Amino acid sequence: MPRRLLDLPRLLPAVLTAAIVVAGACAADDVPEVPVGPDGYPDPELVVGRQVYIDRCANCHGNDGGGGRGTKLSDARMVSVYPDVADQVVTVADGVRSMPAFVEVLDPEEIAAVVRYTREVL
Repeated sequence: MPRRLLDLPRLLPAVLTAAIVVAGACAADDVPEVPVGPDGYPDPELVVGRQVYIDRCANCHGNDGGGGRGTKLSDARMVSVYPDVADQVVTVADGVRSMPAFVEVLDPEEIAAVVRYTREVL
């Protein structure tokens, strides 16, 4: 029985998955880093917030928070739109318009961390 050299239908999902992972890793390079504090280390909560932003937000709001399918978040926009941080937390948890709710996906600490990241870093 002849042996097939490549079984493309079986390889295609693996190749696509690898391409998506590589693209996501490259895209994360454009997401602003958390600055180091006076102790020489980045704030751990902001580091978590950055990772949540990469995983859940950058796809719509842009790697740098400049907008895209989602609203612009950068340039302290979230501080002016949500002077009370609790209102922004509710928006992330419950969603608004086309933005999905994250209350079932993220724990309260992750929501607080990503809100801080968008307010303090972007």
